[in-house]
Order: sequence, then structure tokens, then C-alpha cells
Amino acid sequence: MQIIKQFIIRFSIIKELLQFMWEEKLWWMVPFVILLLIVGLLLIFAQSSPIAPFLYTIF
Repeated sequence: MQIIKQFIIRFSIIKELLQFMWEEKLWWMVPFVILLLIVGLLLIFAQSSPIAPFLYTIF
């Protein structure tokens, strides 16, 4: 249950960031933020998988 609450809190932070960028006409930065989130999630999930050594050589 605690993990779900943390996920919801983090998701709301991301939502607020994207909403702020859109309102301040920084919509051109949205793809960069999304790309950084995807790369971060890839690195987090790859830490416990057997493909981790191959991903770390890319970065």
C-alpha cells in the first residue's frame, strides 16, 4: 500500500511539472523531460535484470 501512495505522489509531481511547462509556454521542453523520465526508468528497471551490463555500456 505504501508503494502505491509513493507512486501517486511522484506521478502528481510529474503532472504538475508538465502542467507548469505548458502554462509558461515551455511546451517545447516537454519531449526532453519525457525522454529523461524514460531513460531514468530504463536504468532503474535494468539494475535488476541480466541486460544491465549491456545498457551501462551504452551510457
